[in-house]
Amino acid sequence: MTPAESADSVGPVGPAEQVGPAPGLLAGRTIVVTGVLRPTSIATSIAALAHREGARVLLTGAPATIGATRSLARRLGLEEALALDASDPAQLAALEADLRAAGVERLDGLVHAIAHADRGLLGTVLPDQAGPPEQAVLRQRRLQEAFTTSAASLVELTQAVRPLLAPGSSVVALTFESTRAHPGYGWMGPLKAALEAGVRYLAAELGGQGVRVNALSCGPLRTPAASAIPGLDDMAARWARAAPLGWSAEDAQPVARSALALLSDWLPATTGQVLRADGGAFLAGP
Repeated sequence: MTPAESADSVGPVGPAEQVGPAPGLLAGRTIVVTGVLRPTSIATSIAALAHREGARVLLTGAPATIGATRSLARRLGLEEALALDASDPAQLAALEADLRAAGVERLDGLVHAIAHADRGLLGTVLPDQAGPPEQAVLRQRRLQEAFTTSAASLVELTQAVRPLLAPGSSVVALTFESTRAHPGYGWMGPLKAALEAGVRYLAAELGGQGVRVNALSCGPLRTPAASAIPGLDDMAARWARAAPLGWSAEDAQPVARSALALLSDWLPATTGQVLRADGGAFLAGP
């Protein structure tokens, strides 16, 4: 193709003064971001940047802490946040109606940033020592709750808003590198692997509807949720040494910007993938 052919292929370009400011990356799109609790949460960075890039952003937060989520929504200049326990079938069943009551007729993006595991499930997958049977039963119950909240909730949440998802919509789930065992991460490693498997199955089943589903894997960040992980500082230091591009555990902006790329219409043929925003540390295996 000659330069002239290349120019013709994009049509005529008017004078520079006729070109207005570029719209935001998510202009005209409506996004729901879950898991927003603290200013330092990854979900908060995503919500703030999405709002800045022109999206209408609605937040959800756990009923027990919805006051903090609503306060944060006001600080970000967003609408009232919705209380949602993503492990409660009744609340999920009401979510579509709640969104429609808020004036949402079409949902262009959904960010799943929900994860929780009891402290006893972090550190190692094996308990320190064998306990009485009732202790094992309690651990099993906590593991089931962690699976529901951290992995299965992605499928259930997507199903709850499925009638609102139109062609071109994007579902993004936050994950952490799950192909290796990371000291201190304990059961959250297998749970994130399950979450990523759910992403692939959702992508296959929703592709015919034109909905993309991807996971975004980031390096360790110092967030309220991550503070419970034993050895987080050591993990972050190893990550920074291994990442060819470097890594800051204090800066969620690279992750937020990657999330916006997935939420936008600039990756229309990308689905069922785990996109890494980790400074390249995966190459060296921190």
